[in-house]
Amino acid sequence: MGIALAAEYAAGVVCSLIVLSRVVFSPMTLEHEYAVLGGYNRTHVGRWLYAAAALISAVIVFLVLSSIDLARTWGLNVNLPPTALSLVSAGAVYAALYWFFSRYAWKFGPLSGILRLPDLSGQWICEGIPIRPGKGQPWTGRITVVQSWDRLQIHVETEQSISDSIAAALQYDAGAGYHLMYHYRNQPRARERRLAPHHGFAEISFSRDLQSGSGDYFNGRGRNTFGTMAWTREPA
Repeated sequence: MGIALAAEYAAGVVCSLIVLSRVVFSPMTLEHEYAVLGGYNRTHVGRWLYAAAALISAVIVFLVLSSIDLARTWGLNVNLPPTALSLVSAGAVYAALYWFFSRYAWKFGPLSGILRLPDLSGQWICEGIPIRPGKGQPWTGRITVVQSWDRLQIHVETEQSISDSIAAALQYDAGAGYHLMYHYRNQPRARERRLAPHHGFAEISFSRDLQSGSGDYFNGRGRNTFGTMAWTREPA
């Protein structure tokens, strides 16, 4: 009987983890992982989350079993299948904690400062100025930044083209603040027949209040232009 219960509990744990992993860890369209330079070690964050998950799981299981014992002392016939306890296993609790941390908790002001990771998510207005004479005109674009604890997407739309980041890194500098470096792929709109798809690289330095940023961009493989960009965050 004990072996059967253990097997049922283990099966429940596996099933709950599979379901949660698909929700929490499945990749999102166009969002990619990004590196953090000079920030808090992500491995340490994972350890803290797992320690918290183990503690929370132990407390929940203890309370549930204590409640069952108390109910039985009152003459109530209460039975809890092992698969129910698998829903609050340390692994399942960790998956839930990671989802909440990745989506919401890391953005909390004091915690974001400890992690040394800026929240750049939201809408931005971008003003671009080509540097080489005769190569392009000043342009304006709207930037959408989608960011979680470990994934990022930088989507830029202008009248002529659309671009999306394919790799990125955020750097913390105690003296100068935060810097964003990213590699992007640009696709001209259908009506822009003179433009060719190309790849490029941009580096942006942000103000202390994260409301503006400025930097340079470099295009190649079909465009061969470069210039400056100025980002301004739109009010939420």
